[in-house]
Amino acid sequence: MTPETLFYIIVAIIAINFVIEKILGALNARHFNDPIPEIIADVYDAQLYRKSQRYKMERYRFGLLTSTVSFIAILLFLFFDGFAFVDSLARSVAQHPITITLIFFGIILLASDLLTTPFTYYSTFNIEEKYGFNKTSKRTFWMDKVKGYALGAIIGGALLSIIVWLYLAVGQNFWWFAWIVVTLFSIFMNLFYARFIVPIFNKQTPLAEGSLRSKIESYANGVGFNLENIYVIDGSKRSTKANAYFSGFGKEKRITLYDTLITDLEEEEIVAVLAHEVGHYKKNHIIINLVISVISTGFTLWLLSLFVGNPILAESLNVRVPSFHIGLIAFGLLYAPISEVTGLLMNYLSRKFEYQADRFAKETYRAEPLIRALKELSKNNLVNLTPHRAYVIAHYSHPTLQQRVLRLHRV
Repeated sequence: MTPETLFYIIVAIIAINFVIEKILGALNARHFNDPIPEIIADVYDAQLYRKSQRYKMERYRFGLLTSTVSFIAILLFLFFDGFAFVDSLARSVAQHPITITLIFFGIILLASDLLTTPFTYYSTFNIEEKYGFNKTSKRTFWMDKVKGYALGAIIGGALLSIIVWLYLAVGQNFWWFAWIVVTLFSIFMNLFYARFIVPIFNKQTPLAEGSLRSKIESYANGVGFNLENIYVIDGSKRSTKANAYFSGFGKEKRITLYDTLITDLEEEEIVAVLAHEVGHYKKNHIIINLVISVISTGFTLWLLSLFVGNPILAESLNVRVPSFHIGLIAFGLLYAPISEVTGLLMNYLSRKFEYQADRFAKETYRAEPLIRALKELSKNNLVNLTPHRAYVIAHYSHPTLQQRVLRLHRV
């Protein structure tokens, strides 16, 4: 295969993915005005439903704009040898392969963020503000950017440096050692993300003693779940949207409730949501996801090791000197179809896990407060209640509200 052929395969992959996404988005948008299914008809009144329709359409049109700009930008970058230019720029200021790689990806990621930041800013301070969701101050917005850059440079830079060093040291067999490093890092992050990373962006405080904590602890004891760490996170610092999540395992496991969740829901509904999160733990979903991630990472690194040193990858991007970073970029672009397929499978598995966690909450607590909680959260977040089935399959990690309520109503 010639470098020119490979180049046009890369362009075709990007273009086909863009077209498929636009078709899925258009199919989904055609259902924005569908009547709400009877089983969840009580989520919106007429006025709120019209508001949700306007919100969905505005988000859809804005998504069309941002994705089209990104699509055009990557095509221009490819056709005008952008990767070759950045590679030569990195080589002009450094000589060591690791330093060149860090500079190369630093420039690429910074340029990408500079392109998308105006759209993110508009989305946050115009669309989300218009519909009453945004609580982010401009200072918080920019501080999040700075913190994100710092974390990316420190953590991402360290991991990338280790992987490049392994590649330089052992050649094609680097993937074994890189797999071990990435696996250990993944386990560490699963254990300590809430302890070390979350506090950089949000304040976490133990749930205060009182009626809610007593109900949560009573439920946890009843299902044999040792729960000492119940935290409240200041989600209202950025948005009115509510959430709850489970993180860690062993002694580091914890439940985190957004303060907006506590504001929006009744205590029984919060306990039902927590029962759902406990269900994820009891069903070993966290461990299963971690194992799948480790296996997937190993496969990807092995596949990368077969191609990363091939000079045709570099030449396809018009780079004359083969290198790990150029090979990684070309491989990443070519790997996109496989990534899409694995993404579909992971979304399917995730939706299955959500059903299992819902069933656990129903069996160990009650279905009714969970149903009320799901409806209330959907209402407050102006959720699309009538998404197209194909869009759900491609993009939803959770079943639709209608699907979840129907399952919870089953005997």
